[in-house]
Amino acid sequence: MCLAACVLWAAALAVPSAWGSGKEDHDRARQAVQAGQVLPLPVVLDRLQREVPGQVLEVELEQERERWIYEIKLLTPAGQLTKVKLDARTAEVLRVRSRESREDQQRSRDNR
Repeated sequence: MCLAACVLWAAALAVPSAWGSGKEDHDRARQAVQAGQVLPLPVVLDRLQREVPGQVLEVELEQERERWIYEIKLLTPAGQLTKVKLDARTAEVLRVRSRESREDQQRSRDNR
């Protein structure tokens, strides 16, 4: 469990490549957390699970204009791949996009 949390935290520190790569990205993201511009990932994931439950597959932290955004991909209990964008400062859900599984897409085609 701890290893999974560490992996997710490392993924969350990924920021746009326009800023460079490697340690500089991690430092900038860490500074945003320390400055209170970004909520820590465990807090965000806890809030997310209440609104959009599922298994977290990938986490990215990006800056869009002046706003930090967590983009989280998860697999819902219904088996849907879902991408959620959250305001990284408040954990407010900004957008939820789900994609049907391949099996669901095939069933939909078969029923036509």
